[in-house]
Amino acid sequence: MRQENQARAICLFLATFFALCMVLPTANHAMAQKKSRIPPMTTYQAMLDGNLEGGWIGFRNFDGRQLVYFSALQTLHCRLKEIRYSVNSTELDRQFPLVACNPQNPFALPPDSGVNDILVRLDAGAASTVAVQVVWEDGSKSRMAVYEPCEDVGDQTCAWLLE
Repeated sequence: MRQENQARAICLFLATFFALCMVLPTANHAMAQKKSRIPPMTTYQAMLDGNLEGGWIGFRNFDGRQLVYFSALQTLHCRLKEIRYSVNSTELDRQFPLVACNPQNPFALPPDSGVNDILVRLDAGAASTVAVQVVWEDGSKSRMAVYEPCEDVGDQTCAWLLE
């Protein structure tokens, strides 16, 4: 009888051990999936600084309109509170709306995003400059950058940093 109880105890132990071996990795995977994949704000700040010369925004003449693209800034949306901008002034009196952040895919725009989530349409030639600044999630602000449209580029997207 004692050997029989020992055999049952060993079988129960092994069954429990193997069950846990199967469940724990799944539980850890589920916990890992719930964690945020948003990099530190310093990563976002380095990306912003790296894009300063190339353009935080871009201009494009297309279909009789002037388009101002905020695509580069929109990819930073998970660490931003606001995108402020102004046309032909440095007042920063307008806000470009941010898309919702998915912590599992922080640099991507939501699947239901459209063209209005990355650009503003203006009358042809309306903007000779656009000033832009971001406000980070902690309330701190980037420098203000002022851009002008590139000349002689047709309908390509381009911006020149003025200040």
